[in-house]
Amino acid sequence: MAKEREKKLLLPPGVLGNYTAELKLLLITLLLLCSVATLLQFIPSRFTISASDLRVCISRVSQVPPASSSSSSNSSSASQKSVKLSSPPSLPLPPPPEEKERVLENGIIKRVFKPYGSAAYNFVTMSAYRGGLNNFAVVGLSSKPLHLYGKPTYECEWLPLVRDDSAKPITTVAYKILPDWGYGRVYTVVIVNCTFSQPVNVDNSGGKLILCASTSGGGDTNFNITDRMEVLTEAPGSMDASIFTSEPKYDYFYCGSSLFGGLNPRRVREWIAYHVKFFGPKSHFVIHDAGGIHEQVLEVLKPWIELGYVTLQDIRDQERFDGYYHNQFMVVNDCLFRYKFMTKWMFFFDVDEYIYVPPKSTIKSVLASLSEYSQFTIEQRAMSSKLCLSADASRMYRRWGIEKFVYRDARKGIRRDRKYAVQPRRLFATGVHMSENVQGKTTHKTEGKIMYYHYHGTIAEKRESCRMLLNSTHATFEKTPYVMDTTMRDLAGFIRKFEAKMIGSRLQKPLQ
Repeated sequence: MAKEREKKLLLPPGVLGNYTAELKLLLITLLLLCSVATLLQFIPSRFTISASDLRVCISRVSQVPPASSSSSSNSSSASQKSVKLSSPPSLPLPPPPEEKERVLENGIIKRVFKPYGSAAYNFVTMSAYRGGLNNFAVVGLSSKPLHLYGKPTYECEWLPLVRDDSAKPITTVAYKILPDWGYGRVYTVVIVNCTFSQPVNVDNSGGKLILCASTSGGGDTNFNITDRMEVLTEAPGSMDASIFTSEPKYDYFYCGSSLFGGLNPRRVREWIAYHVKFFGPKSHFVIHDAGGIHEQVLEVLKPWIELGYVTLQDIRDQERFDGYYHNQFMVVNDCLFRYKFMTKWMFFFDVDEYIYVPPKSTIKSVLASLSEYSQFTIEQRAMSSKLCLSADASRMYRRWGIEKFVYRDARKGIRRDRKYAVQPRRLFATGVHMSENVQGKTTHKTEGKIMYYHYHGTIAEKRESCRMLLNSTHATFEKTPYVMDTTMRDLAGFIRKFEAKMIGSRLQKPLQ
């Protein structure tokens, strides 16, 4: 019986010979697979194939649409033609395999650096404005290290909404201006000037301004990343070319820096009333709220907003981007380009500073004498916020700041900050204390013509600021000499009457 079972298990003659080629192919394949498996053990970990890699490969293969069968019926082929095949969604690339510290063949230890999160943005746009028929300015922020250690470049492109032979896309190499003099922090302010070789959108059919910002090897030198962004859209019929040549709406315009912190509404109240009176009916004030316009300050500004003297802009979102002093350089540049063609003169100073011209002169006469200059700076008169008159002791809290702070810093031969005014159509960019990007002449010789009283530290002080009461015309406090200066105090009564005339008694109740 055993021999009979053995005979049954034996293959018939000639059967093995018929499969010799197939057996050889199978053995060779097994040998190759074993060799590959052996080699994989000696390859570094970064070249390993992960399960996610295999899934991506398999998913891509499975997404290839099968070829239609030639034997399908006419009805089924017709239904297939009526169905529009959409391209499969692109899958995100798998993360690169994690590198590990290892020893190279030459004995050197290969260290590994692992980045997490994201670095500063290449470009953060705040605004873009037309500066002429062929010129635009883009205001924004960019990574400060990128501009310090790299060479980022910019290109501008104009895309007509309706394209034909007479309206084609046009590009130009842009140039950048860094107006914050290196004061930036994580971000620095960048003004991108786009000047095309010919006017764009002259037929007023509309178009788009595209900014291409390239890192050009900055940061990771293995990459040159270019971000393409739409920064300005002009709807058909919206471009008014007459604004570039027409008489401006205002004579005087105020562009304020970022306001933040706990502002004293009493100081804001007297500041806005004073300057509306000082500049007159053809003036306007733009206030930028970076967190300082709380409810009581807003109550002070509302009457003037309703009268059309004040525009309030909420810029609190800029706090997401760490720039110098709440990004004030970006804010004043946005104000410059936004209102560039709406005013003859534009002023840059703070809400604890008061512009003043001597008696027998007006702001109009002073600026007429300076009309040949594109820019002039204004001398400072620094006032103490701690020294007050003893005669005011009984009613100190009711006094306005310009009434009770009457002692001026008398030091000579020291450099003091200056503020400034410009004819904005002649500027390419601006700063906080002056502009270095101006076409035309600048003068600093304005002593005796125009000055500003600076009440430093009072705008955010809600408690009583006076620390020492005096009744003398000269004093020395904390090693600094002071002299009495009642120039602004003498004007307080006129400002009160002007406020009452303009807005009534809305702000007569006590402000905290």
